[in-house]
Amino acid sequence: MTNSQAEHARLLRSLHDPAAPLALANAWDVASARVIEAAGASAIATTSAGVAWSLGAPDGDVLSRERALDLVGRIVAAVGVPVTADIEGGYGQDADGVAETIAGVIAAGAAGVNIEDGARPPGELVARIGAARAAVERTEGELFVNARIDTYLFGLGEESTRLKDTLDRAQQYVDAGADGIFVPGVADIATITALVEGISVPLNIMAGPGSPSVAELGTLGVARVSLGSGVAQAAYAAAQRAARDLFGDGTYDSLADAIAFPEINSLLAGPR
Repeated sequence: MTNSQAEHARLLRSLHDPAAPLALANAWDVASARVIEAAGASAIATTSAGVAWSLGAPDGDVLSRERALDLVGRIVAAVGVPVTADIEGGYGQDADGVAETIAGVIAAGAAGVNIEDGARPPGELVARIGAARAAVERTEGELFVNARIDTYLFGLGEESTRLKDTLDRAQQYVDAGADGIFVPGVADIATITALVEGISVPLNIMAGPGSPSVAELGTLGVARVSLGSGVAQAAYAAAQRAARDLFGDGTYDSLADAIAFPEINSLLAGPR
């Protein structure tokens, strides 16, 4: 654990402010992280899906811990702002495995993590968060632990009780040591307002087309707004359009909005 890791963790924590929500355009490799940082990011978040895809694996707890942590370390070394890593369910079969991952995340210099419940029973993520918090204490580091609740994203449980189920999970995760709560899959103002009112720690919303703006989410009390795998998906869509144009009518117009070669090359030239 280095002083810069702890300093970055404290800085990341301070950026969770509804008055100016932390806006995260999630990166999936070093180049995307540098491009996002150069655009004005105050922190870099990874997308587990984008990372997995870039390394030839599907999303969903398939990527190995070693490959994931290697990528986290590369991004941390390439940027000057705090990095928070999406570690899916923790890259471990159980709480002990998650603790190993957390130790690796801190050693890589990351300032925070996202860890998700997915289809697991809430009690399992409670154990994983507790193991993560214990691992942070053992390393004498600092880490912002953002617990992701997938009730809305995956449509878990009954719709009539989904809000209550989400708030119940949030309280369990906060009690276990979560610093923030992430509820993807929500865009309507009424539900977001209810989540803000019922959760005692900073709320993270995943945004996309149709979502309120960052400023509007801030007025509702949202402290963190992220784009998830959306940026990676948009980048791959650009590759798809270029290929279809090339192999279809043999044109190249889809390349017109590309970042200039010298600009992107300069972002990766030389040590930081």
